[in-house]
Amino acid sequence: MRKLISIAVLLSLAVPAFAQKKEQERLEESGTVMKEILNIPEGIPQNILNKAVCVVVFPNVLKFAIGIGGSYGRGVITCRTGSNHNGPWSTPAFMALEGGNIGLQLGGQATDFVLLVMNDRGADSVLSSKVKLGADAAAAAGPKGRDANAATDIILRAEILSYSRSRGLFAGVSLEGTTLRSDGGANRNFYGKKLDAEDIVKNGKARTPAAGRNLISVLARKSPKRVR
Repeated sequence: MRKLISIAVLLSLAVPAFAQKKEQERLEESGTVMKEILNIPEGIPQNILNKAVCVVVFPNVLKFAIGIGGSYGRGVITCRTGSNHNGPWSTPAFMALEGGNIGLQLGGQATDFVLLVMNDRGADSVLSSKVKLGADAAAAAGPKGRDANAATDIILRAEILSYSRSRGLFAGVSLEGTTLRSDGGANRNFYGKKLDAEDIVKNGKARTPAAGRNLISVLARKSPKRVR
């Protein structure tokens, strides 16, 4: 009987540890993806990144998720802190991306997605509620490289610009119809208490963990201040 109890205790300790390890890997992968994408010569234009209020990264989204309640990507969000979103990048919170339109962008290979939230209204919406891109928040494929010079209207109208990278190819991509929400289960598993994205990013109720420092330092070096 004692042996069974001991096994049960060990299993109860192992499950949260395993869950936390998955979230840690997601944070680390997000930092790697962001670093690689920002080093692409014809990638996200510097002037667009400088205007962004938040950055959301979804690494290694796979097509096999289709058919199980639709496509499902897991990633993290970080936003500029301060009342006017002019401060340093925040502690990252876990997010989920859901919807059939994700599947349309996938070709059987792992795909990385990066979303830029371009204004205060978009940031407040994404952090506080479940947001459907194209309905609750204006979304568009993000211009890249020199295309940004000819995409002023898109940049001004869109609250969220989205990009994808698959098989080494990087491009702006439309994710209209997909849903962006806080991943409450992942935030609870990793930070050890019930927290949503707004608690972590906006209200500072968690500190940046070691696994998230690469992502934050990459963004801090590349775009330390917001340019309106």
